This record gives sequence, C-alpha cells and structure tokens, in this order.
Amino acid sequence: MFPSIDRAKPGLQKLIRALRERYPYASVLAVADDSRSWFIRRSGTDIATSGHGGGTGFVLRVFDGVGCAEYSFNEFSEERIPHLLAVMEERLAEQNAALAGFAPLPTPLPADQPAALKKETAWKIHPRELGDEAIVARLRALREKALAYDERVLDAQASASYRCYRKLFLSEHRDLDQTVMWTTAAMMVMAARGEEIKMAYQPFSVLGGAEVLDQVDSGVEGVARRALELLDSQPIPPGEYECVCDPSTTGMIVHEAFGHGVEMDMFVKNRAQAREFIGQYVASPLVTMHDGSAVPEAATMFFDDEGTLTGDTVIIDQGVLKRGMCDALSAARLGTAPTGNGRRESYERKVYTRMTNTYFQGGSSTPEELIASMKDGFLLEQPSSGMEDPKNWGIQCMVTTAREIRDGKLTGKLYSPIVLTGYVPDLLKSVTMMSAAPELSGSGYCGKGYKEWVKVSDGGPYMKARIRLG
Repeated sequence: MFPSIDRAKPGLQKLIRALRERYPYASVLAVADDSRSWFIRRSGTDIATSGHGGGTGFVLRVFDGVGCAEYSFNEFSEERIPHLLAVMEERLAEQNAALAGFAPLPTPLPADQPAALKKETAWKIHPRELGDEAIVARLRALREKALAYDERVLDAQASASYRCYRKLFLSEHRDLDQTVMWTTAAMMVMAARGEEIKMAYQPFSVLGGAEVLDQVDSGVEGVARRALELLDSQPIPPGEYECVCDPSTTGMIVHEAFGHGVEMDMFVKNRAQAREFIGQYVASPLVTMHDGSAVPEAATMFFDDEGTLTGDTVIIDQGVLKRGMCDALSAARLGTAPTGNGRRESYERKVYTRMTNTYFQGGSSTPEELIASMKDGFLLEQPSSGMEDPKNWGIQCMVTTAREIRDGKLTGKLYSPIVLTGYVPDLLKSVTMMSAAPELSGSGYCGKGYKEWVKVSDGGPYMKARIRLG
C-alpha cells in the first residue's frame, strides 16, 4: 500500500547519507495516509475525507551535538536534497544564535542501534474496497433498527470512521516501515417521554476495517435500551461510595488519573507530581498499569514517530510507581531510555510524549464477585469525558450511569449523570478487587491539553474502589 513511500525511499536514504556527512545524527519520517468518515443522521448523510492526523509528508530531524532542528515538507525529490541541506543548516544556526548567552539543556544524541522491520496490521474488510454506498447503506439500516426499537425513541445517529497510514522511518542504522489500519463506529440514541429527553451513546473500535459494523449491529438494541432506562434515572446524592467500575470507566480512570501525569515531557518541565514519587506506593498492590503496543487496539504501532521500537511499559507494578512513558528527546534530557511514546498529530506537528494503549492489568475475581461483595454502592458505566491536573493529582470525570447495588445485588435503580472526582493516590489506594480479564476500547482521541490529537485506547478490568461521586 502507498507506493509513493517506496518511490521516495532511495532518495530519502541518499538525503540521510548527505546529512550524516555534516551532523552526528539525522533521521527522516515519511508518512502517507488515507482517512474517511461517514455520518447518518436525521438531517442527512455526510462523508468527510479529512480529520485528525491526516496528511502525507516528511519530517527531517538532525542533532548537531548541541541542539536539535526539524523541518517538515510535503514534496520530495532527489533534486531537492541541496535545498534541504541548506534549510537544516540555517535552522540550526538560527537556533544556536537564539540560545547565545544561555546554558543550553543537555541534548545527547538519540540511540541509533541497528534495526529493520516491515509490518502491517490485519483487516478483514477494507472500507475503501467496501465503498461509500455500501457503508452508508449499513449505517442507515443501523439507524432504522434503533428507531424501530421503541416508540419512545426520538432520534438516532450512526457513524463510522477509518484511517490507514504507512510510516517509514530512516536513519543511518534504522529502516522501519509500518502500515496500520483502525476503524471506529458509534451509535447515538435519543429517547423522549413528555418534555424529558435522554441520550445514550456507544462507541465501537477495531484494529482493522469495516468489520467493526458487525459490532454496531450487535450493540444497537443495547444502546436504545439504555436511552430508555435513563428516562427513569435520578440525580445522585453527593458523597463517597463503594463503586464497581466497568472496564470503560476503569479505562477513563487509567487515562486521566495516571496517564497524562506520567508523560515524562511534563517531568522535564516540572509540571507533573509523579516525578517525585518514582519508587513509591501510589496505588493498591492490586494495581499494575501498562502502556504500549503489546495488546492489539486502535493505538497499536510497531515504532513511534522518532523511530523508537514500541513494546510494553510497566508504569505501576503492584502499586509502586516504576517509571513514566517517554519520547526520545525528553528521555535524553532525563537520562533514561525512551519508551516508544514519541507521537505527532501529523507530519506538520512536533513530537510529544503521548499514551498509546493504556490499561490496568486484570486480577483474579469475576465481575459478579465484585458486585456480590458490596453491601451498599454503585456500578459505574459509560464514561463520557474527563480531565486531570498532573501537578496536583486531581481528576474530574463524567460517567453516564450509576446502577444501585444493595446487599450484593443490582436493584434496578439508576442515577445519571455522574461526576467522579478525587485525589489520584487516594482513589487508587482504595482499590480492593479486580476482575480477571481487562478490556480495551480505542474509539477516541487524546489531546495534549486542548490540541495535538492522537489515537489512543484505554481500559482494564472491572475494578472495585471507593470514589467520590456527585
């Protein structure tokens, strides 16, 4: 796929050789991608061909022993090599002139041990081969299925989105090539009773293609049923409660409570409290947290945008904070090894430390045992949004529903919406049970603050903890 990458590769290798004659390190990232989204709603059908991470282009990076300079561009030929050499020389000179009189941050050269790979993820149905007409027809049928579920269903929307990209990373000793496809979908159902209107939303994701639509077909009735249930929901009395979190809520806690807070570019800037707690207990001994590509989900990749091979990073090990996740430049400045978390929104954007697939490891209980162990509490389901404060370890998240538990059984009583708040170590140290099998979902994006969006997934097992709700 993406033969333009193959055509450009010999010239890019020549460019790297020319840069290495001048600088101790040089690399280039070539990106080609394709994306498409489909939306079916009451107002009509929309098809979009752009989105987060789109664009085909190149990123050149050099280190001169003092600093680092980058240049992104979207056209390349061997004839442009002299121009690119001149651009990099000019950029480094400007940077060094701007730093005159200041003690520069130490910038060791990135590791460049020999590595070569060419990998791609698998899919069953390529959305491009299935075609717009067939996908729109499937989504329209899913919307009609939701509308027919009950006369109280007021409206429904169905959507799907896919991205397929190929990335080639070249340095003096590295030749890395990956092709990745992920596809997501979503179903939204609105239900009404008199003047009251409630909405239920369910995302779906797969590291693959249009086969995700089969997941939606199996889930439509569940989404409609939840929308109707919410018509009988009540506001929850604020307080601290024993809670069982479903895997998606556990995933939101992982992402917000201890995801951004251990992105180590924040350590360089002294903007994350986690830096002071390495080697200390920050959670229950039942909590082990991972980030990386060891599990197949929508954020899986084989190397990051700096040419670091990815794998499994254990961040919390049985309650002890072991390390954070890191891009190559931050790792060099912190004197540690990069973890394969250097990611760009697109070839036009800089690298930041970003999460990939982030999750809590499973325990030894069943979800039924977690519920049966509770005398008075709630089952939390369907998170919708969240934010954290890495400097002070506070979180605030939204959850759609809290199902009442009394004497180890669900009573059928429902509360919504729910605000989940707390101090991260207090929440994580209160964990007393975990179910055996973690589940991940990769339906969303994550921003660095309010921008720089990249694909992520998160999840975990059913988790029992004491949590402040309101």
